[in-house]
Amino acid sequence: MWALLQGQPEFTRKGGGIFCPQTGQEADQIFMKVLITPRSYGKSNPDLFTQLEGLGFEIVRNDTGAILSEEAMCEKIADCEALILGVDPCNANVLAHAPKLKAIARYGVGLDNVDVAECERRGIALTRTVGANSNAVADFAFALMLAVARKVVQIDGRCRNKDWGKETGIDIFGRTLGIIGLGAVGKCVAKRAAGFDMKILAYDPYMDRDFAEKYGIQQASVDEICASCDVITLHCLLNEETRNLINKDRLALMKKDAILINTARGELVDEAALLEALEAKRIYGAGLDVFCAEPPSDERWYSLANVVLGSHTSSSTAGTTNCMGQMCVDALKKAFAG
Repeated sequence: MWALLQGQPEFTRKGGGIFCPQTGQEADQIFMKVLITPRSYGKSNPDLFTQLEGLGFEIVRNDTGAILSEEAMCEKIADCEALILGVDPCNANVLAHAPKLKAIARYGVGLDNVDVAECERRGIALTRTVGANSNAVADFAFALMLAVARKVVQIDGRCRNKDWGKETGIDIFGRTLGIIGLGAVGKCVAKRAAGFDMKILAYDPYMDRDFAEKYGIQQASVDEICASCDVITLHCLLNEETRNLINKDRLALMKKDAILINTARGELVDEAALLEALEAKRIYGAGLDVFCAEPPSDERWYSLANVVLGSHTSSSTAGTTNCMGQMCVDALKKAFAG
């Protein structure tokens, strides 16, 4: 980023070095490093890496193919001035191993993996890609609802074995949907549910009453949603108040044909209690894109027929990853320009 700090034109890569296309000037070294942890970053748009290099960054990649461990984060971030962060840990210990760090561009919206107080104390700029993935996550949440209700995975598996036997599912159209967290993603889910003629109940501590009135959404408590809704979908932030929000008691409130959807954070659900409910078929099923540990270590998840699993992939569309990636580049450019 020294091109910005020096007020010079942006640089780009040429062969193994860096040069300015306007002046032909070559740089002896790159003064800034950026660690990029999200595996989908730049996957469908390599120009995002070119833009970072043009700003004077040397790119440090997550080459593990998985979410980085705390130990790996500490090692990779040591010499970095900037961080484009996925869901990898960025706690006080990681930040302590990053004495040069000036800016974090969160590739997503949740900050539960970031020590925000420590960032504030050190003056580290912290941004999020708010709104970039709302429609993609809402689409995936609805895809999970339909897949669980209509047993799409089981039907596909049988067909691949040339078994044309029938699987009887349950309806989504006209049912009652409970949305826990009526923020950007929750609102997108509500818009889709309106097209399915669903009755909508929602819980949010900061309820947008104008939006609720427009879409005929009834405000309800979490317990009321668990007891009365056919589908419950989670779109709230993770904090100490929402951790294990869906626990054994609330699972016991749910209908026998209820479906639970989680595309937010795994820790919102007591996984042991949910596994028990699914095994006993006390609820109809679940669609889960997030877990407390990814992949989950409990082998029971992989054999249950009434759960559809996702690999934390709800926002992974070409359009969304491009948008989030560009927002991260723009955020770092702005942060280092002052």
